[in-house]
Amino acid sequence: MKEDKSINSTKGSDELSKKVLKKQRKEAEKAIKKAERKAQIQAQQDTTDEKDISFGNYGETGLIQSKEKYTERKFTDIKNLNPNLENQNVWLRGRLHTSRATGKQCFIVLRQQSHTIQGLAAVNEQVSKQMIKFISNITKESIVDIEAVVKCVPSKIESCTQKDVEVHIEKIFVVSVAKSQLPLQIEDASRPVTEADDNALNIKVNQDTRLDNRVLDLRTPANQAIYKIEAAICKLFRDILTNKGFVEIHTPKIISAASEGGANVFTVSYFKGNAYLAQSPQLYKQMAIAADFDKVFTVGAVFRAEDSNTHRHLTEFVGLDLEMAFKYHYHEVVDVIGQLFVEMFKGLHDNYAAEIEIVRQQYNVEPFKFLNPPLKLQYKDAIELLAELGVTLGEEDDLSTPDEKLLGKLVKAKYDTDFYILDKYPLAVRPFYTMPDPNNSKISNSYDMFMRGEEIISGAQRIHDPELLTERAKYHGIDIEKIRSYIDAFKYGCPPHAGGGIGMERVVMLYLGLDNIRKVSMFPRDPKRITP
Repeated sequence: MKEDKSINSTKGSDELSKKVLKKQRKEAEKAIKKAERKAQIQAQQDTTDEKDISFGNYGETGLIQSKEKYTERKFTDIKNLNPNLENQNVWLRGRLHTSRATGKQCFIVLRQQSHTIQGLAAVNEQVSKQMIKFISNITKESIVDIEAVVKCVPSKIESCTQKDVEVHIEKIFVVSVAKSQLPLQIEDASRPVTEADDNALNIKVNQDTRLDNRVLDLRTPANQAIYKIEAAICKLFRDILTNKGFVEIHTPKIISAASEGGANVFTVSYFKGNAYLAQSPQLYKQMAIAADFDKVFTVGAVFRAEDSNTHRHLTEFVGLDLEMAFKYHYHEVVDVIGQLFVEMFKGLHDNYAAEIEIVRQQYNVEPFKFLNPPLKLQYKDAIELLAELGVTLGEEDDLSTPDEKLLGKLVKAKYDTDFYILDKYPLAVRPFYTMPDPNNSKISNSYDMFMRGEEIISGAQRIHDPELLTERAKYHGIDIEKIRSYIDAFKYGCPPHAGGGIGMERVVMLYLGLDNIRKVSMFPRDPKRITP
């Protein structure tokens, strides 16, 4: 008997339809249960919201896109919180530095640059448990807005800069959320550095970690203070020289030839040829003097292609450069530069004592000492001082870095100063444009100045005679045609002049007694680092 295929086909279709219907019923049941659960959660949430007496007083503001202005909300700086504001309501914006929840209350520390205040939120008729939980879950370094009441405290809060008051939180809103996993902790990066830490290799945050996460590292109190001091040094440099009749100029950073000779320059593609990044504004400062500007200075980037991986070298740094015409002797300029430093040191001491102390709390070093007028020694005096300790140098030898440091210690021991001037360097170790000494062809009218045994300015009287300048350039192997415009600038008469270039970061590093120039360069560039 033959099988009825139509009957079998019908049976198969029925079985398939049953499976589909069964699957659809299961999916429908799942959807219903899911909807019920969602409704249940929403109901619970609605009930919770009804019981939350702090509803609307905490949460996230959402992305601020400058949609509207809130002129009625006035913010107070944390540094200005004091007992005179007791019982007053204030609005604060800062970073959540730390938080600690204990039962029905939560302590926080709010940070604004170098300033911190303790905050307290406790369950009461205005603050709910939900609000306390929300505060305790805010991640460190998040930016928050807080409305709070200023309260005096019975005993000083030693862990905060504002020691006599705290704030009792009534409202708190997260403005910008920080990720929960920070690559470094601000507390760790702020810990005082001691000799024991260095010797045991127990530094909490190493230099590479700091520099790789520079935005976080720069938030520490010491770094906030360092860059205020750095800004002060640039301002003092400008103000002091302006008051002395100097004019600020701006010089090219793309040049046609190495400004100081040698191969330590960065070559850059320049249309169909090559150009160089300036090692110094030297040539242009001199041209400005030849153009009758008389006294000039400039503040700007300087580039050195030196493969020097040391504690004091950078491939890009800020140069504080000056040039000045004089009447008869280059010491007229040396004295102006020496007095410039004295006035800068005084300005830092008198107006930035708080910032200096913040830095010293993390990096404890001896205060900087200087004389007024500054100590001035000749190069031969340095050789004699070093010879007393068995260091032998010839008349035409340059000082090595160890020699300079040793000399700095000898000068400090003998004259009790961290700043001094060393005059009359050997001609052989100076750039081509340095004026030779009229009485001794082996030495020059040049000088360096030192802080804590390290050079921070190199300067000299410049050659202002085109024939002598050409002769010295050829002696140094410089292509005359590449500096033709520079030499030609002296063909039409130029006053005698001198000046120098100061490494700004070195001044900051050595004034504060820090051990590495990368601590005072916001985003340092060296042979191994071009990021961030």
